[in-house]
Formats: sequence, C-alpha cells, structure tokens
Amino acid sequence: MKLVRKMPVVAVAVVAATMLAGCTGSEPDAEAKVVTEFPEEWSEPITIDVFDSLANYMGVQEGWFAKIVEDKFNMKLNIIAPNVAGGGDTLYNTRVSAGDLGDLIIVDRGTKLDELVEGGLAADMTPYYGAMTNVAAYDTAVQHANESLGGLYGIPTSVSSIKPTEPSEGIDPTFGPFVRWDLYADQGYPELGTLEDLLPVLKKMQDANPTADNGEPVYALSLFKDWDGNMMVTAKQPACFYGYDELGFVLAKADGSDYQSLLDSDSEYIRSLKFYFDANQMGLVDPESTTQNYDTLFSKFQNGQVLFSWWPWLGQTAFNTAENTAAGKGFELVPIDDQEIFSYGAEAYGAKTEMVIGSQAEDPERIAAFIDWLYSAEGVYANANQTAGTAGPEGLTWELNASNEPELTELGQQMALEGDAAVPEEWGGGEYVAGASALNTTTVVAADVDPATGFSFNYKTWPTYQALVQTPLSEDWSAHMDGATTTMEYLRSNDQLLVAPGASFAAPADSSEIEALRNQVKAIIVQYSWQMVFAKDEAEFNSLLSEMQTQASGLGYDKVLEFDMTNAQAQDDARKAVAAELG
Repeated sequence: MKLVRKMPVVAVAVVAATMLAGCTGSEPDAEAKVVTEFPEEWSEPITIDVFDSLANYMGVQEGWFAKIVEDKFNMKLNIIAPNVAGGGDTLYNTRVSAGDLGDLIIVDRGTKLDELVEGGLAADMTPYYGAMTNVAAYDTAVQHANESLGGLYGIPTSVSSIKPTEPSEGIDPTFGPFVRWDLYADQGYPELGTLEDLLPVLKKMQDANPTADNGEPVYALSLFKDWDGNMMVTAKQPACFYGYDELGFVLAKADGSDYQSLLDSDSEYIRSLKFYFDANQMGLVDPESTTQNYDTLFSKFQNGQVLFSWWPWLGQTAFNTAENTAAGKGFELVPIDDQEIFSYGAEAYGAKTEMVIGSQAEDPERIAAFIDWLYSAEGVYANANQTAGTAGPEGLTWELNASNEPELTELGQQMALEGDAAVPEEWGGGEYVAGASALNTTTVVAADVDPATGFSFNYKTWPTYQALVQTPLSEDWSAHMDGATTTMEYLRSNDQLLVAPGASFAAPADSSEIEALRNQVKAIIVQYSWQMVFAKDEAEFNSLLSEMQTQASGLGYDKVLEFDMTNAQAQDDARKAVAAELG
C-alpha cells in the first residue's frame, strides 16, 4: 500500500475507515436460506471473481483443474492476484473502496478480515455451514478462527487432523543441510561435528569438480537477494538447522528455550554471516550471488553448478531427476552431529490465510459448496498438488493398485520425476503444471491421511513411490544414514528434529511507527549483511558488523526488537498452550 504507507498513522486510519464507510458492501445476508445439503448439479454457468492474496497467476483458471471445477460446479474461476498486479495493497484498497473485493476472497485473518466483516464486504457462511460437511471435520479450527467475528466469515487454510506437536512436512523438513551426496561420497563421507566443518569438505568437493557439464564454474554456495526482508534471507537458513526461526528481528527457538536478537554478536544470524564470509575467503561463494535472482539460481542447481542447498525443495527438486538419481547423483541431507532442525508442527487452528465469501457474490451457496469441496479428499488431492505435494486427481495422476494401495500412474510418474506431463484431452488437455490450481493455497495439509486409502495425501510418503524412487543415490544415502529411508525418519531416530507446536499464532500488525522504524533498520541490516559476506578480510568483516549494529541502534532497532520479543514470547505461550490442550 505504497501511497498509504507514506502517511502518518492517524492518516492511515482515516483512509481505511473512509474507504470502508464509503464502500457499497452490504450487511451479511440475514435472509439467506439455511441449507443442509448442496445440490448435485448447478444448471446456470457462472464465472466468479477470486481475489487471492496468495495467487501468482492473473486471469481465468485453465487446464485440468478448471475442467474439474467446471464439471462439478458449472463455474469458472477468474483469479485476481495482487501479487501479479503489483503495487502492494493498491488493488486491495481499490476494490474495497468499490465495495466488492471478490466473490471468493483468500485473505489473511486479522486486520484485513476484520475490515471486511466490519465493512459488510464478507458474507456470513452460517446458513451454509450445515451442508459444509468436509469443512466441519475441522470445526475446532473453524470456530477458533471466527470466535471474535460474530458469525462464520472465514474458513482457515492448512487445517489438519495431525497433532500440533507432530511435524506437518511429510518426509522432509522445510530446512536442512543438503549437499551433492555423490560428491560428498567421493570425499569418503567425512564426519561433520558442526556447521563450520562443512567448509573444508565443500572446498574439496568444489576443487574436485570445478566445472559443470554445461562448462560453467561450480560453486559450493550460491546466494540470492529476492526474498530478503527483515534480514538477508539466506543468512537465516543455517539458524534453522539449530532449531531457530525468525519473528521480526528475533530468532526464536522452537521449544521457547532461547530468544536471540538478530544483531547480537553471538547470534546464529551473525554466525551464518561469518560462515558465508569464511566460505567466500575460500573461494566457495558464487560471485554472481549479489545480482542473480531465484530463477537464475534454480537453473544453476538444475545444471549442477551448486553443491549446497538449504532446502530439499531447491536442490532435490532442481537436480534429483530420474536420470541423475539413477546415475547415483543428487542432493541428500548430510549428517551434522549437533544439528537440531526446526520443524513446523501441524497448525491446530490452521494457517493465517482464510477463505471468505464476498457479500456481493451472485451465488454464495455455490461458492460455499466449492469451498467445502476444497476440503474433501478429492479437493485436497486436486488443489494442492503444486503447493503441497498432494498427488493430484485420482484417475489422472494416481490410482489404487491391485493391493489397494495408491500408486502413481504413468502420467503421475512423469509429473513427479520429470516435472511436467501432457494431459489427455478428456482431462482438459495442455501441460499438467500449467493446468494446476492457481489458488496457490493448501486447505488440508498434505501429511494428513486420506481415510479412504489409509495413506497420506502426499504421494512421496507412499510405499509405492518409495519403491519407485529406489535408486543408487537413495540406496547409498540410506546405507550411510543408519538405514533410514527418509530424511524425517533419520532426524527423528537421531533426536535431531525440534518441532514448533502449530498454534496458528499470528503476530499483530506493526503500528505505523514500528513499521517506519523497521523499514529503515532492515534496509541497513540487509545492506551490511551482504557487505560482510564479501568483506575483503576479517578486520573489515568485524568493522562492518560494528557499523551495522551502531547504525541499526541509531535508527530504532531496540524499539522494534522489544516489540518483536514480546510477540516471540506470546508465540511461545500459544505453542505451549496448544501442546497442552491438543498435543
């Protein structure tokens, strides 16, 4: 919301109130017919506007997901994506001021959802809830999300039947030190006591493999700036190997045992910067790190030009093709003796993003039916294939085999192992990835079990998939990882996983004062962090660290830190409470 953010706090409040007061949204429809069962068919075709704060696609949904929705609901989805439109909250504000944000709205709970309810732009779904049997299976989360709204206005996403103290991530945690396992093996599987022990090993790996097959140089580490926010994003990742995650300028440990100020000289963040600095001194950091974006980095991983990945969904996704893994090549988790990897517990009350029906929707009952379908097993498989690794539509990408176990079809195998596949015309045609759901949200976490099959929605956990991906790479990794067949199995059996209970905690929005201070400080943190990584020597590294700390302090770092620290402790209180109640 660029125009508004430049205004003082009072002005911002006045603008928001004025927009809502001036909008044409109606009060929730108290006369809506109460339904206990949705129709099996919808005779009139409609196109609904979907204002989706998570979508990265703008326009009418196409491909196989569009065909499923049209066949079931006689409905097309016109996706309105602020991420694509740009301009921050400009599109949101414009549509709110017009009194019609969308027919289906995917938006964060808290300030925005409260605004929509107060302004009459959100419809009360209470009349339809009796028919929303799939959503009602997660009634605890639904009631929790709406307890202060005076009606049923939002359906939380990423709900789960898994206990909040259990990982939500399937066979791999979100974070972890992943290396080119084949090249690590070439060095004799050296033991690693701690993070810094990686550097001499990566040096040997790089020296032995200076050039990729495409003729380009190989670097152990390659960084990027796209996602920098409160800090240099790639400098936070190693902190997650030790149980920490960020909340503003705080690194909070998953079990609440420690809170670190980002800029303390002995913080995990500064440790990471020193790790990258030392790596650069050894010639291990890609010199294009300061200018490349994530897409370029991903291509380098695909081409074998990078040896280390912070996430399985980068190194493995890009490089572990069927051809490479059959040849024994690929990324796998490397064991570090003192690692204690952060894991997100299943969110007891769902994620902060919610599904809302707009008060101006022409056919709210049909939209309620569509939302409910997204929480059915069929909807979960189909909607979250690209965002959460669910298997896709039964009959297209998977089917039950003779043993009544789910198994990927030939097309599903192509999609899973090669990244894309051509879709038959009867399913809508086109390329599989292009036809995937553009909603870009997960309704039920993929690790949940489909009661009809007894297996997870995530195909990577299926025994049939595990057998499919048995390769020289996986066999060698398992042989050197105590016989574990998955990353999660190894970490849990070695007590190297720290699960943050899923409490669905959302920190309160920054006041305009905190926001203004944060924006100044984080720019300094990001700028100096990059300079420190590429400092010419350790004296300059330490000098830049001191300058960063001094300048940040002068710009109000301590005030923002105090705000973040309070939120971090509230987050831990919520985690402990949900673990005690539901864990």
